[in-house]
Amino acid sequence: MRTIAVRPLHFLLLAGLALNVAACSAPDFMSFPLQTRGNKVDPELLAQLVPGTSSRADATALIGSPTARATFDDNTWIYINEVTKPVIGGTQRIRDQQVVVLTFDQGGVLRNIDKRGQDDSQNVAVVSRATPSPGNSASVLQQLLGNVGRFSPGGNTSNQKQNLTGGTGGANNF
Repeated sequence: MRTIAVRPLHFLLLAGLALNVAACSAPDFMSFPLQTRGNKVDPELLAQLVPGTSSRADATALIGSPTARATFDDNTWIYINEVTKPVIGGTQRIRDQQVVVLTFDQGGVLRNIDKRGQDDSQNVAVVSRATPSPGNSASVLQQLLGNVGRFSPGGNTSNQKQNLTGGTGGANNF
């Protein structure tokens, strides 16, 4: 049986290469920073809002304007914050999501504060149907070649009858 002798210089080179590879991280152009979207509500400022005494003006002064308002109820203010990280293919992976819902009464007094997180979210199934459009379903080649021969050099279409006799355009001049 034959043994392979490892020279000390080769061993040091291999160990150095292994350390360099282990210490490397992805280059800056390959790593994407976290992106924050929406209106992040500071918990300390939110704690200053007291249901039954705080008003819309107090909420706006402390935590800012809402991200959205409920579609059919102007008294429900929604603050949405989402931290995402871009991944391959231009899609976003959600890292953190917070939603704060403030409900006011008709007089503008705060009645309820509701906090929701990413665990409260629900997946939405996307329907993959196409909306029908009027017309025929001609291919690209049919569309390109469909107008060949349809127009004459003078600007008249071949479907129109041209006055070739030089007459006055009466009914008998074809």
